[in-house]
Amino acid sequence: MKRTVFLVMLLTTFFDYANAFQKGLNDPVSPFPVRGFHLDLRIQAIPMPALRKLALQLVKGGINTLVMEWEATYPFQDEPLIPNRFAYTRDEVKAFIAYGASIKLDVIPLQQSFGHVEYILRNPKYKDLREDQKDYSQVNPIREAEAKKLFTTLYQDLISTHNSPYIHIGGDETYLLGHSEESKKKIKAVGIGRLYGDYIKMLCDVVVGLGKRPVLWADIALKYPEALKGLPKETIFIDWNYGWDINMFGDHEKLMHSGFEVWGAPSIRSHPDNYFLTQWGKHFKNISDFVPLAKELGYKGIIMTSWSTSGLYSPVFETTRDIVDLYAIRRVYPISGFNMLIAAFLESIKSGKALDTEKFIYGYAKSQYGFDENSANAFWKAVSAVPFEITQGKPINTDLSIDQMLDSTKKASAILLKLKPVKNAKEFEHYRLMAAIRIQYLTYQSIESRANAPEMTAEKLKVLIPELEALPTKELDKKFIALNSEIMYPSEIAQENELRNAKIKVLLDRLKRLK
Repeated sequence: MKRTVFLVMLLTTFFDYANAFQKGLNDPVSPFPVRGFHLDLRIQAIPMPALRKLALQLVKGGINTLVMEWEATYPFQDEPLIPNRFAYTRDEVKAFIAYGASIKLDVIPLQQSFGHVEYILRNPKYKDLREDQKDYSQVNPIREAEAKKLFTTLYQDLISTHNSPYIHIGGDETYLLGHSEESKKKIKAVGIGRLYGDYIKMLCDVVVGLGKRPVLWADIALKYPEALKGLPKETIFIDWNYGWDINMFGDHEKLMHSGFEVWGAPSIRSHPDNYFLTQWGKHFKNISDFVPLAKELGYKGIIMTSWSTSGLYSPVFETTRDIVDLYAIRRVYPISGFNMLIAAFLESIKSGKALDTEKFIYGYAKSQYGFDENSANAFWKAVSAVPFEITQGKPINTDLSIDQMLDSTKKASAILLKLKPVKNAKEFEHYRLMAAIRIQYLTYQSIESRANAPEMTAEKLKVLIPELEALPTKELDKKFIALNSEIMYPSEIAQENELRNAKIKVLLDRLKRLK
């Protein structure tokens, strides 16, 4: 009897190993030990049920790391002025981290500690830390003692709720280096690279002293390689690249020979994406090109970034220095509309090979929406049509006029309306809404262009009023609410709708006075 049981156990074990081996053949092991996704909650805070749902979706697709840029949604205990009205409770954060652990998802807190900290420095309590008293976005690196005290407190708080071995300290886009008189003196004495590097070293040393590994964006260190000197060996750099030359920020070879661990980061939402434009082709190319490059370079991790804003804010001032509020300069469509790009990234990191974009898109359209090849082809042509931005009334990187872009977008929208997905219909509605929002935007741009023509008189301007009033603003607002009510809070959605339609309202109000 014992021998029979043993034989059964042996055979069972053998088949388990055989199945696992076969699965390994069919499912290549990712070349990236750290497979991550970055969430930016600066202006699009996600309710906790939707956050859990997204986390599970990512884990099922092969993600094991979530970089959380909580910003002011994190409930700091000892610095209670920092959290905003959408801040989670501490119990919610702890429960989410525990949920992450239960599904094998490491949640790395991202605490900006140099630039992009206007949400902290906007408060007079921290005014002495500002590098510039009119642009509140950056810490003065000379105020090292005060900054060390503040960020040590914030790091300790994050460690109390997170169990990740890492803390991401930001460190990117420190464009205000040298604005203060104190910083200018240090630059003159030792150079801008050391101004940046000494402050970053202090932050990294704090993180290491707390038993964690510091992670930071690589752009400034690439620009000033002398900043790498003296950093603790535990430091990790993330080389973010959204489709540009590898040496755009600086000599990439110096980073590769620095001895530090490096991760890579493409993006699914980045400039020039906004409410009215998503450059689908650009992001697919970014995934297809950069993921295999990251593999070739031996990067230990790959993190997909997803920016809800450019990270630049326009302050509303009460006086020359007292700030009333901050508004993001650029906002994009919510992450609910980007499942296709998320899936493309998840597919690409399985092997690290270049993604066959056309094959992937057709496969996605078939599996998600039940489309045949002709419908899939029509779908892709529609969502990727005329991906050009408009600045100061002029289309960029195209010879098309605004009216020609509008005509092409209307045709693309008509295609999307004719397509009949047999499953995941709600997801598909995001594409239709994006197209409808773009039509409204281009229609407005056409009206605005005519309004600004040299020959326009008051009488001629009056003719534009009915055209502005005919724009389907309320209809689109309702659809936006219906599609995004699970992923955003009601007051966030209301503000998104308001700001998306702001230019229409401003021009309409100005022209109505002519009646």
